[in-house]
Amino acid sequence: MPALPAWMWVLMGFSLGSLPFSLWIGRWLLGQDIRRVGDGNPGATNVLRAGGRGAAGLALLLDVVKGALPVGMAYLGAGITNAWLIPIALAPIAGHAFSPLLSGRGGKAVATSLGIWAGLTAWEGPTVGGLALLVGARLLGGNGRAVVFALMVMLTYFLLTPSTWNGMLARPPLEQLLPIWLGNLLVIVWKHRTDLHSHLSG
Repeated sequence: MPALPAWMWVLMGFSLGSLPFSLWIGRWLLGQDIRRVGDGNPGATNVLRAGGRGAAGLALLLDVVKGALPVGMAYLGAGITNAWLIPIALAPIAGHAFSPLLSGRGGKAVATSLGIWAGLTAWEGPTVGGLALLVGARLLGGNGRAVVFALMVMLTYFLLTPSTWNGMLARPPLEQLLPIWLGNLLVIVWKHRTDLHSHLSG
């Protein structure tokens, strides 16, 4: 089977990322439009707010997988380690955050972000980022500041530890890792802009 051109991995990642699993699960399993719940975000948190723990867990898992699967396949399976890895890794996040299936009004991309870091770093990104998110939520509240805090902690970890630290696979080189992290941060800040602005002006 011939290798896929790199642009097809970008398209695949964006297409998978754009699938609004949380919205569909809310409709199919809970009979609700989760955009009418909580903050209106079509994400797993609003599935939980709609009253479905199991449904929220499924939505969260699918949002992580749709980031991890195409990125992991491209990085590990296809061996893409050049500059194409940057748009490939960011594509699922962009698809989720600006889903064409939702007229560009996608979710906040937190779970899908954990997914792409799983595809790039195995357990490191999700573990460090997930634990930092829990700490940030405890210290700062469950808001955009906690997510930004988690990304900052994850970046610090990447800068201070060797790329072969996890014992499973080497992380991408910093010349690819840093632009991916920055793109991830920019999307997160944009999607949480209302929340972040309210804290800055409050």
